[in-house]
Amino acid sequence: MKLHGKIALVTGAGRGIGKGCALALAEAGADIVLNDRPGSPDLHPAAEEIRALGRRCWAVESDIFSRSGCEALAAAALAEAGRLDILVSNPAFSRRADFLDCDPDIFEKTLQGSLTSGFHMSQLVGRHFVERSEGGKIVFISSVHGIAPFPRAAAYNAAKAGLDHMMRTIAVELIGHRINVNGIAPGWIDTPGEHEAFGAGVMADAGKELPWGRLGLPADIGKAAVYLCSDDADYVTGEVLTVDGGIRLRGYMDHQPPPTR
Repeated sequence: MKLHGKIALVTGAGRGIGKGCALALAEAGADIVLNDRPGSPDLHPAAEEIRALGRRCWAVESDIFSRSGCEALAAAALAEAGRLDILVSNPAFSRRADFLDCDPDIFEKTLQGSLTSGFHMSQLVGRHFVERSEGGKIVFISSVHGIAPFPRAAAYNAAKAGLDHMMRTIAVELIGHRINVNGIAPGWIDTPGEHEAFGAGVMADAGKELPWGRLGLPADIGKAAVYLCSDDADYVTGEVLTVDGGIRLRGYMDHQPPPTR
């Protein structure tokens, strides 16, 4: 129960990575303010799963792709829970397309959903942390796309690379307030969104091709979030923790010598 007594706000948490983080934080003892978009069919069932763990959970619908939506969420979270100790910022939007065919409006929406909304939420929650003068934890869910230039993902790659650098800048500015600011870069994670993007057949075979022999799970990212939000990571700030099962290492594996016994 490393997070007993803490209150965490997790955005984009009705399903997938956000839900995995929320469940892991709850299992570690935190009470959860759970956010998803208005009308989400996933939000309230996810909140019930958290309550079944014996934790308090407040489900708040809000569109955090806008400043006004982020302000409404922050206000509702503080009104319901009274305070916040942790923010896991997990908004995302991605549509794959060849660079030459990429719709400019989709490019802008990707930046808004995967980068700008993270700025809004972290600024609002960061102000709350500073006012309380008791520190705090901010974790951004980034991606290996922030490092690797995967094709057909120019907008998402740019958004996540920008998110990583923004995270480090925020960490510099908030370090004097003892606010830890870090990121997590997942690899290929088995989520409903990925199944919708690639189809069941591709997803069934994908894990076999990865260095670790399987796709990542939302729980893998949740465990990393628990670490970064706990006192175990008190001396860690401005870092991106990559949780990808070695996907970045694939290009080197052909040169790996056979194991010796």
